[in-house]
Amino acid sequence: MKLAICAGTATTGKSALLHHVIPRLQRRGWSVAFLKIDVQYADEDERFARDFSIPTRKVYSGDLCPDHCNVMVLGDAVQWAEKSGADILLVETAGLCLRCAPYVDRGLGIVVVEATSGMNLPRKIGPILSLADIAVVTKIDRVSQAEREVFRARIMEAAPQVRIREVNALHGIGVDPIADAIARQPDIDAELTLRGNPPVGTCTICVGKKTIGWQSHFGVVRALENQTFYRGE
Repeated sequence: MKLAICAGTATTGKSALLHHVIPRLQRRGWSVAFLKIDVQYADEDERFARDFSIPTRKVYSGDLCPDHCNVMVLGDAVQWAEKSGADILLVETAGLCLRCAPYVDRGLGIVVVEATSGMNLPRKIGPILSLADIAVVTKIDRVSQAEREVFRARIMEAAPQVRIREVNALHGIGVDPIADAIARQPDIDAELTLRGNPPVGTCTICVGKKTIGWQSHFGVVRALENQTFYRGE
């Protein structure tokens, strides 16, 4: 089975993009399953099931980072998609902390960024862009040609290996190359592995301690004037 993970912050157009990708894959004979990972609300699974008659699931990450939640549930999701008879599993996940990247080896990593988000955005979002295979730039009709070129150059600067695709996700213009890339992707391995290194998360904040100031915490911490260091036994 093939796996494509579509990541990006809210309102970039991830769902709109996949809404055009799915019927293109279906017309080529592929059977698609869809998993939506979000924090507290999503209805894309219901819309996709209704519009395309495909198996869909959704998971609310709650207190977990959505990309951490993706690591936890993806193995079960692959098994569910295979049992549903899918050839391709599409996963849509919110990218919130911008230090995590949900992509796995042999899966296709797609990051969706909006051209209206500022020229320096590609410099700010880290592994969610630099570890992706494809950067899909949406809302290109809302910026000037000069702004589009600068935005594209900033993506190439931050992630030289990434393939850039400019699309109008609302109307499906420029979406065909995305469907082509998913269809060409090799099948995933039985054992899935994250493509990049996860961020350091071994601190008392991660387990719910809310007191402000590094002096109140243990594990991997940092002060204003220092790099990260370990505090504790």
